[in-house]
Amino acid sequence: MNIAAPVISDSFARRAARVAEVAARHAAAVDAEGRFPREAVAAMKAERLLGIQVPVSEGGEGATFADIAELCSVISQSCASSSMIFAMHHIKLSSLVEHGFESPWHQAFMRRVAAEQLLLGSATTEGGIGGNLRNSICAIEIENGRCRLEKDATVISYGAEADAILITSRAHKDAAPSDQVMTVFLKDQYSLERTHVWDTLGMRGTCSDGFLFKGEAPAEQVFPKPFAEIAAQSMLAASHLLWSGVWYGIAADAVARSQAFVRAAARKSPGQTPPGALRLAEISAKLQLVKSNVVAGLKTYQEARHDEEKLSSMAFAVAMNNIKICSSEMILEIINGAMLICGIMGYKNGTPFSIGRHLRDAHSAQLMISNDRIYTNTSSMLLVHKQDTSLLG
Repeated sequence: MNIAAPVISDSFARRAARVAEVAARHAAAVDAEGRFPREAVAAMKAERLLGIQVPVSEGGEGATFADIAELCSVISQSCASSSMIFAMHHIKLSSLVEHGFESPWHQAFMRRVAAEQLLLGSATTEGGIGGNLRNSICAIEIENGRCRLEKDATVISYGAEADAILITSRAHKDAAPSDQVMTVFLKDQYSLERTHVWDTLGMRGTCSDGFLFKGEAPAEQVFPKPFAEIAAQSMLAASHLLWSGVWYGIAADAVARSQAFVRAAARKSPGQTPPGALRLAEISAKLQLVKSNVVAGLKTYQEARHDEEKLSSMAFAVAMNNIKICSSEMILEIINGAMLICGIMGYKNGTPFSIGRHLRDAHSAQLMISNDRIYTNTSSMLLVHKQDTSLLG
């Protein structure tokens, strides 16, 4: 069984390259000012990349997770914040693509996303739940065909800039914390009162402030499928695979900068091996491991995509968890190695070899769904699930 690298169409590649070029021009300002990368997101909309995951039958281009993960990698080599916004949008869109056909409203909204290039935000965290997206305190109220929700959302991904927000809550006031639903609220159906400012070490341009969310909309905008099933069958894989595409791109650019530094040193001293050459070989090998990890995960998801039993299995959850853990932890080793190669020129801002922003952005990887929480969940599953020890199975 061969594990082939994902194939991306020339059309997607050219469009992503143009977005990356725009993102690169503004990346330093986005990071320094902690502002939304409006130029890069405008370029994504102009290139019509926000709707590519939507099936062709619904006005999209039927892009696979492999296509989108590659675009995340391309864009993150210029600006990780821009790429993370692109990834988060497509993680939310995956819920519509995989589950929207069960509801006429969600199917029509999916078509709107593609036609109007709407940016989808995410509100799954909440004050008092400790970052556990599979539990909610707030509950949606449904009465006379209307739904109402108030949520203390400690983080809403680029909430002030989104055209719509997909938000989780308990299914009703008497529901257990894990009995959740997800609802789509359009921009004119909710208000946001800022409660926390997104002033962070890295990923500063994602502008994921905290808000008190208050929304009211037709009840048909609540997904009919329980959030637990949506999370297991689409969000788990989308999050870990697309985030990993972003993280791979950050590490790949850091390696490219360190390689350029070593080459420049080699030109100054012909016939001598530059001091950083061996370390460059080491981080190149680690970068290949991250790439192989992500590619294998994309293949695993594609093979399981249309099998709800596989998607909801412990084996699949363990595999996706391991991909996230490996990618998020290894990129820090790679980028730190690149920093050591480039030395003070990598440590300083504003040089061709600057890696400070890469390192700061990469530190978010282990925190976006805490690795400790994922290790805990995986360890619980491994108490009853037999580890797959085959090489190609």
